[in-house]
Order: sequence, then structure tokens, then C-alpha cells
Amino acid sequence: MLSKRIIPCLDVREGRTTKGIKFKDNVDIGDPVEMARFYYENGADEIVFYDITASSDKRDIMIEVVRRVAETIFIPFSVGGGIRSVEDMRKVLLAGAEKVSINSAAILNPDLISQGAKAFGNQCVVLGMDVKFSGKSPDIPSGYEMVINGGRKPMGIDALEWAKTAESLGAGEICLNSIDADGTQDGYEIPLTAMISSQVSIPVIASGGAGKPEHLLDVLTRGHADAALIASMVHYGAYSIPQIKSYLHAMGVKIRNTW
Repeated sequence: MLSKRIIPCLDVREGRTTKGIKFKDNVDIGDPVEMARFYYENGADEIVFYDITASSDKRDIMIEVVRRVAETIFIPFSVGGGIRSVEDMRKVLLAGAEKVSINSAAILNPDLISQGAKAFGNQCVVLGMDVKFSGKSPDIPSGYEMVINGGRKPMGIDALEWAKTAESLGAGEICLNSIDADGTQDGYEIPLTAMISSQVSIPVIASGGAGKPEHLLDVLTRGHADAALIASMVHYGAYSIPQIKSYLHAMGVKIRNTW
């Protein structure tokens, strides 16, 4: 069994790390370069960086911030937000990222997944999924709907079917974010995570809702996630990465022992 990964997430707006609840009411919490360095030094397995308004603002990602973060840390680094073409992917990878995360652009242009996988390898292409519970319907049989542009635009696309399609197109990993759980610190969306994880063969990163180490244990075991994204619980100092890893290790979860 592969080790489970613990991945701090930096949502960045106007060059600053920010955090909201259910994609709203964001507050400034620090410099992304300093925060990336801190989490790297404290045992993070990877770092995820999202330029959260690049797609909705229809602008390019802040490549200079990506470059500065990449110069600071020496662990895998995934970048998303405003990536609309293979050339955008190339710029981000050349700036030092190991992976690119495509979300809104992939739904609007699914060929972007296969183009990126062909150009850079499946392992470089992460499918970002922002998902909201909508209730089951003929169009949304799973009950979970895809939403784009930073949670602003429901697409009428079933989340499970989209995950399967993206895998078939060449996505090497899925970062699955529950809009309903985002920032609440009440726990991950376990039914959603377990459903997607059981139906695809690529790794699934659970995102949205982490508030205490027990939540990570839940999503990594019952939710069958391969990794857990964390934000509020470490950004505000409630827990440290070594504390989280020590707890998971004690509970029998295989992780990378870097505390």
C-alpha cells in the first residue's frame, strides 16, 4: 500500500493566501511563499497552489508567485487556476511546478486533458473537481454536480461521470473538492469521496472540510482517499503537520514519517 499524503493547500488571491467558507467571505491569512516554506519545513508531502480568481477574472495565473514558491520548497508542487492551454501548462511547469491542475478549462475543453497528458505525461495532469450536492436527477444520477469558475457556475454535469471521463482522457490524479464542506472544518464529504475513489483507478485527493485529525483518518479510510488536502486547520494554527501525522501513524495509517 502506498503511503497516504498530507497536502497543505494555498488558495491565492492578488498574491496573498486567502481562506473562505464554501468559496465565500475570504480573508487574508499570509504570504504564500512564506507559508509554503513553513509547511515544507514541517513535513508536508506536497503543496497545492490555487490562483482562485484567475478563471473567473479571465486572466493568466500569477507565474512569478509560482516561481518564487518553487524556488523555496523541495517537495512536489501542484498549481491550478487560469490554466487554459498546453502553453499555460508549459509555463507553470517551467516555473518549477511538478503538476498542473485544470478545472474549469477542462470542462469547457475536455481535449485539454489529453493534450496535456500527451505533452507532459499523465502524472503531470491533475483534474480539479469543484463539486456541489444537488440531489439525484436524470441529469445528475450521482446527486453531485460539477461547478466551475470558483464555485460560481453550475454546469449540469454529473461529478462521477466527469471523473470517469477525465480518467479515460488521461488525467493522472483527481483533486476532489466539496464546495458544501469547504472551509467548514466539519469533516470531508465522505460519501462523495468514497464514490469517486471506488469508481476510478487514479489517485484521489480529498479536499474541503478538514478541521481535526480525526477527519483525515475518516477520509483516508472510509473515504478511500489517497491523500488529504488541509487548509484552515493548519493555517490558523489549530494543528501542526507533525501532530496530524503522529495521530494518523498511531491509528495505523501508512504515511511518510517526516515529523
